[in-house]
Amino acid sequence: MKRDLYETLGVAKNADEKELKSAFRKLAMKYHPDKNPGDAAAEKTFKEINEAYEMLKDPQKRAAYDRYGHAAFEQGGMGNGFGGGGAGGFSDIFEDIFGEMMGGGRQRRSSGGRERGADLRYNMEISLEEAFSGKTAQIRVPTSITCDACSGSGAKPGTSPKTCGTCHGSGRVRAAQGFFSIERTCPTCGGRGQTISDPCGKCHGQGRVTEERTLSVNIPAGIEDGTRIRLSGEGEAGLRGGPAGDLYIFLSVRPHEFYQRDGADLYCSVPISMTTAALGGKFDVTTLDGTKSRVTVPEGTQAGKQFRLKGKGMPVLRSAQSGDLYIQIQIETPQKLTKRQRELLQEFEQISSKDNNPESTGFFARMKDFFDTLSD
Repeated sequence: MKRDLYETLGVAKNADEKELKSAFRKLAMKYHPDKNPGDAAAEKTFKEINEAYEMLKDPQKRAAYDRYGHAAFEQGGMGNGFGGGGAGGFSDIFEDIFGEMMGGGRQRRSSGGRERGADLRYNMEISLEEAFSGKTAQIRVPTSITCDACSGSGAKPGTSPKTCGTCHGSGRVRAAQGFFSIERTCPTCGGRGQTISDPCGKCHGQGRVTEERTLSVNIPAGIEDGTRIRLSGEGEAGLRGGPAGDLYIFLSVRPHEFYQRDGADLYCSVPISMTTAALGGKFDVTTLDGTKSRVTVPEGTQAGKQFRLKGKGMPVLRSAQSGDLYIQIQIETPQKLTKRQRELLQEFEQISSKDNNPESTGFFARMKDFFDTLSD
């Protein structure tokens, strides 16, 4: 089982960016492989704090981790990994803390100067009916795509990027700083390992251009508010032919006018007349699938009584099961009575017995007994 990232860095879950950086700086200086040559345990510890800081310093990755834990980054997850160990991986993260002493900043890179594109977020709101039945939605997302003129190389058609003469294609240069030997981004090629003397006129050397794309999103039946859908490779295109990032769609379900949802179950409050509650009756409710279900109200129904309609709730995601629909009764007191209606109610009150209102009669009797006992 993977260790909690906040525990790895020794910080609280509400730690801000400054606290994260300070905690990592202290641990990095203590466990850096250059300071602990041949110490496999120190190298393993440094890799763990390396990974923890890489994830938590990125607001998007941190939000995903806080919500889903390590599962958010399994099977591709968000981002492009943590470097797989070795001196290169350690120097990359170490420079993020100490690189400002040497100038320049850390950049994501891959072979041939290619850089992975950023992950994108798209917020989508759907109705409860759409969450009930599922849908295929078309969305338009402004993003960066691979330049078709240069096929993502960034170089003018007919030419190609050249290996950087300063770093000889590694994208990194090494410099001594006290007892540390620190790598930093090559100032000539910006960490790409290649230079472009004649950039593409369409993308200006970036290897990608901005365009609005139309994507199809499958929303399964029974999906819940706050669910995240990942579209692999549909994020921002990478620089100079690098791999594309991912697109994350965050769903929110609009509140419904009549139904409230609790997991797979639905709740609906229905007002009925006083006479219907007393004498009994029937009424129809329209469920989310558009059909009508009849509810039978027995004689003497009280306010708050619930009736369960089995299987009329929300579908359970990716299963053949469904939740239930609960109808809660509200009894409406008649208003604006006519003279005759008032007379009839008064007559009814006069001829009513304790058996007609057992709850109210019993309540006041218990209250009287309670306070009589206190006064004795």
